[in-house]
Amino acid sequence: MDSALFVALGGAFWLGILLSLSPCPLASNLAMVAFLARRVSDPFAALRGGILYGIGRGVAYVFLAALPAWGLASLPRISAFLQGEMGKLLGPLFILTGMVLLELLAFPSIGKGIGMGVQERLSRLGDLGTFLLGALLALSFCPVSAALFFGNLLPLVVKTGSFLALPAAFGLGSALPAVGAAFLVAYGLKGAGKAFGRIQAVEKVLRISTGTVLVLLGLFLSLRDIFGVTLLRW
Repeated sequence: MDSALFVALGGAFWLGILLSLSPCPLASNLAMVAFLARRVSDPFAALRGGILYGIGRGVAYVFLAALPAWGLASLPRISAFLQGEMGKLLGPLFILTGMVLLELLAFPSIGKGIGMGVQERLSRLGDLGTFLLGALLALSFCPVSAALFFGNLLPLVVKTGSFLALPAAFGLGSALPAVGAAFLVAYGLKGAGKAFGRIQAVEKVLRISTGTVLVLLGLFLSLRDIFGVTLLRW
């Protein structure tokens, strides 16, 4: 595997994890815990539900990222422009995303949460409803998750041309907390609540550290690719 693609996969996976820990998706995951709590008498069903919920989120992110990027790349003129200029765009995009993570900028929210009535109807569909719940909740973006998805993942997908691998890595990262919560629900709902409390405690640290790294990386890429300044040689 090309080293640049390997690094991009690792970055996409980490962005997915960070997205899953940001406030809006975390609240969605808490709703999922309550959703699965109805199956707590059947640990296997709760675990299966958590996995299907995570798969639903992952599939939604793959389609949201892969289809627009593939569509842009399939248009000759746009594809040629992106291949030539995307390197220059990545730096500023990383800086903007880092500033959002550091709460220096704000993107508008996209979509709305899923109401209790919808959740109730989905619960009647069993495993299919759990899968659909994950996919639907993935469509709601708060400022942090919108910045990570549109400001980082989509440009990386276009830059590398990896229309499935990068979105899949992103979706896998975003699904890990949901699967972990399913394990906790299966073996004790109280443990799930404590785990999410600890996640909320470290989310700010992870967000600020990642935002700082993105700003610094964006400055480095901007100096190198836009202004032709070489700070490091290897």
